Amino acid sequence: NGGTPNHLQKNVNDFKAISAICAELGIELLVVGPEDPLANGITNFFADTPIKVFGPSKDAARLEGSKIWAKEFMKKYDVATADFWACDTPQCGRETLTDADEGPAVVKFDGLAGGKGVFVCGSRAEAVAALDTIESQYGPDAPVVIEECLIGQEISILGITDGTHIKLLTPSQDHKQRFEKDRGPNTGGMGAFCPVPQCDDALMKRIVADVVEPTMKGIQAEKLDYIGIVYFGIMVTKQGPKLLEYNVRLGDPETEVVLPKLASDLVPILLSCFDGTLDKQELTFHEGTFVDVVLASEGYPGTYEKGVPIFGLDDPLPGTLVFHAGTRKKGEEIVTAGGRVLNVVAQGDTLDEAIKLAYQQVQRISFANKVFRKDIGRREWTL
Repeated sequence: NGGTPNHLQKNVNDFKAISAICAELGIELLVVGPEDPLANGITNFFADTPIKVFGPSKDAARLEGSKIWAKEFMKKYDVATADFWACDTPQCGRETLTDADEGPAVVKFDGLAGGKGVFVCGSRAEAVAALDTIESQYGPDAPVVIEECLIGQEISILGITDGTHIKLLTPSQDHKQRFEKDRGPNTGGMGAFCPVPQCDDALMKRIVADVVEPTMKGIQAEKLDYIGIVYFGIMVTKQGPKLLEYNVRLGDPETEVVLPKLASDLVPILLSCFDGTLDKQELTFHEGTFVDVVLASEGYPGTYEKGVPIFGLDDPLPGTLVFHAGTRKKGEEIVTAGGRVLNVVAQGDTLDEAIKLAYQQVQRISFANKVFRKDIGRREWTL
């Protein structure tokens, strides 16, 4: 993106080009952010080189790359999750819905979809429409998962693992829907904050017991080569926490709040995953709350304009950070190049202070057709 020097902007799936950059700059550690290169085997590519890759193998990346494989993994290892039906095709999904009770359901495309392959449906008709959309985008042979629709509060928990041990970062809450009050289509995330006040010690103990520990047992039992991040998308229901999905990497907008919250030096923690000393690492965290507001292009997650100049990136307010996402350099300008353009992050002693500061920084940045949610951090906690 536009926050990266031009000569380092390579296709994330061009592993040979990445290897050449590592040789040129003496890079010894790669931390993989996008899901595509993990699913395509970047860790396997560098396995016999001196370069350490913080990310799971291609085989292990199926926890994110295949929704069906992940759900079957959850069932096999007693990870608390929603009931589900795996379908080879959208048509199979329609036939499954014919036998299902009328009511809400979640429809998911099996493969990677950049956070836009999940449809929360209020009725059978909406679920059929979601299957139609998946078929139009991915073809008549696209595998799908139909899930029980869980009601509750969604939180995100990221853990650093060496495949045996895991260290959890601060729980955060994402705002996935495009519009205020959680309306509209799912996106890759419109904002996040951490910590989540309602995620207390008692709830965390249940999440660890019902989701984290059985996941780690499964990773070991399957002998998955897994050094990297495990992202747990959790729905806290009246019956307790249940896992919605895994991601196998750092993903925004949660990363933009949980890593600034981390006070410990990240690099020794990552390196400890390679030498078997992760369990000896003590993670410490900054006080206060971190809030991330995503600035997007109008039309996202559908079609949107690219190449729009961005102004106000210089001299951010104290206590704020601005992370590039869908940007690129065009001469001396930074212009839009994606649906989610920037992540504006602020730290405050309280959630209210962090929200106020984040939106002050949002107003200092401008580009044509800039859109954002105005209620990040304001979701009511109801089960």
